[in-house]
Amino acid sequence: MNELDRETGRGLAHELVERLKERILGGEIEPGQKLPTESSLVSEFGVSRTVVREAISRLQAAGLVETFQGRGSFVLDLPEPDREFSLDTSRVRSHRDVLDLLDFRIGIEVEAAGLAAVRRTEHQLKAIARALNDFRRTGPGKVVEADFTFHLKVAAASGNRFYSELLGSLGPMMIMLPRTRLDQSYSVSDQAHFTRVIVEHENIHDAIARSDPEGARAAARVHLSNTRHRLQVPPATTASTGG
Repeated sequence: MNELDRETGRGLAHELVERLKERILGGEIEPGQKLPTESSLVSEFGVSRTVVREAISRLQAAGLVETFQGRGSFVLDLPEPDREFSLDTSRVRSHRDVLDLLDFRIGIEVEAAGLAAVRRTEHQLKAIARALNDFRRTGPGKVVEADFTFHLKVAAASGNRFYSELLGSLGPMMIMLPRTRLDQSYSVSDQAHFTRVIVEHENIHDAIARSDPEGARAAARVHLSNTRHRLQVPPATTASTGG
């Protein structure tokens, strides 16, 4: 299968996911009910079995259905709206806490980037590219938000809602906290450092774009590990931009 065929398949799977989500969230298919069979979906939507399987896989990743071998896929109970998956960054107070937060992010975001390289849609890839461009063009005072948006878009492209929900609960503070520590020793005017961080973000985007999960994992690990290293050994002339 060539790249064009893969992109077409991803687009069709995305459309099918959205159609089925509408039925589930609108109550047309209630919790506990079985989704239409694979052959029924192929016939109704005029797509291949591969597209149907990809769509079901994405619904599973979103926590909307569960599949049992030999029985089919069943709609799960929708999460309560007042339940929140969160991690309180106000408890991150010391330098040790900031380093531990980066260790935690490495464990989460490296795998999210790898999954994004496999599961991302063309729409999600464009969202990552837009976030990268915004980060390149950002000015003082907006770096943190632009950086956070990039990482959040990568997590969303993983197809696993827990990654994006967790990063969403951390919020821009997951970028601000390392910056605060770095700003004690770094000059924010150091363009060379900002350029290096841009390249690190570009490497993540490029690996996801070429559907290279190991490359995406490696790029994410290098980026976050470099951020951690800069916290441990801050050179006197390097800026504190990015995370």
